Amino acid sequence: MVLGTQVFAAHPDVPDDESAISAGKALFNSNCRTCHKLDQRATGPALRGVTERRSLEWAGKFIKNSQALIASGDAQAVAIYEEWNKLAMPSHEFLSDDDVMNLLAYIEYGDKAEAQVAGGDGEGSGGGGGGSGVPSEYLTIILAVLVIVLLLILIVLGLIISVLTKYLNSQNLEEDDKEFVNQKFDLGKILKSDAFVIIVTALVIALVAKTAIDGLYSVGIQQGYAPKQPIAFSHALHAGQYEIECQYCHTGVEIGKSANIPSANICMNCHTHIQNVGGKDGISPEIQKIYDAYDNNRPIEWVRVHNLPDLSYFNHAQHVAVGGIECQTCHGPIEEMEVVYQHSSLTMGWCIDCHRQTDIKSNGNAYYDKLVQLHSESKGSLKVKDIGGLECAKCHY
Repeated sequence: MVLGTQVFAAHPDVPDDESAISAGKALFNSNCRTCHKLDQRATGPALRGVTERRSLEWAGKFIKNSQALIASGDAQAVAIYEEWNKLAMPSHEFLSDDDVMNLLAYIEYGDKAEAQVAGGDGEGSGGGGGGSGVPSEYLTIILAVLVIVLLLILIVLGLIISVLTKYLNSQNLEEDDKEFVNQKFDLGKILKSDAFVIIVTALVIALVAKTAIDGLYSVGIQQGYAPKQPIAFSHALHAGQYEIECQYCHTGVEIGKSANIPSANICMNCHTHIQNVGGKDGISPEIQKIYDAYDNNRPIEWVRVHNLPDLSYFNHAQHVAVGGIECQTCHGPIEEMEVVYQHSSLTMGWCIDCHRQTDIKSNGNAYYDKLVQLHSESKGSLKVKDIGGLECAKCHY
């Protein structure tokens, strides 16, 4: 498999038939596309060629439970974890061995047309960013290439001068000409020359421009933001260990635009009985804060983590109830977070990319039946972009 100048040789045991690739694509879109692309960095590394870089056994273990592999001290898993800012991939233990092979089939052989024009950046490509625009790494590479080209030009010019000097000295030159040809190198004149000043100025301007562009691309992006909350609430405990559904606390997620931050009343549904011995009157200090808020009829002042700009419209019900999108698609492995942080970039490019790739879940929804039939006759699967998902007014009123 050839991608630009890179050649990937998929493991021979990975199936390459269309049925396996198609099944793998469905699994990839459901579980992986939020953080990964086949041939480009996103929130996680590019995946194409993973069966050449890693063994099938290791890849299967990492896909099913990367945290367990990291906790075991596996050198490769720990290296990836450290390289990607300690963002752990959610577990996929529900996948069977056949599911994993189908997923690897799509990763290695899927979307070949896109692979021909995409860069194959793998785990060793540096930290990722899943937003839009020109990645800062590319600008750094461009500047480095320009500096290298400049040095090569100077070396070539030095060689040419040396050769010409030897040639001219072999000729019968007059004394004035010989003195001119053999004049000594004067660093001071070079440093004061117009050409040197122009080159240095151009490099400084390029570095300043790169810094400014990096800053502009980071404006409004709070990926990784994890503020301290007034109560040390653990999603890993509630959503992870006790498997409490997100919808129980975030009551508006299926019926309205906002997911709703739970009130103290909702907390008290459980914590009237669950107190955790060890604090005032046998109640833990953190749970006592809930009691105080409830008794004084005042809200808990939670600090907002995910905050879209006012010019953007996002409806939770449209995505969760109608689209069938899992909370983890946007919020990451929330069931593993002791302290909630913003997992995704939530940039416009990130949203648009999702709309371009996500298939409409039309099963059991008669509203889409005719639309899916008409669309499939000409274009194949129906995606969000085909029903207005890329229209400006869809998100910008």
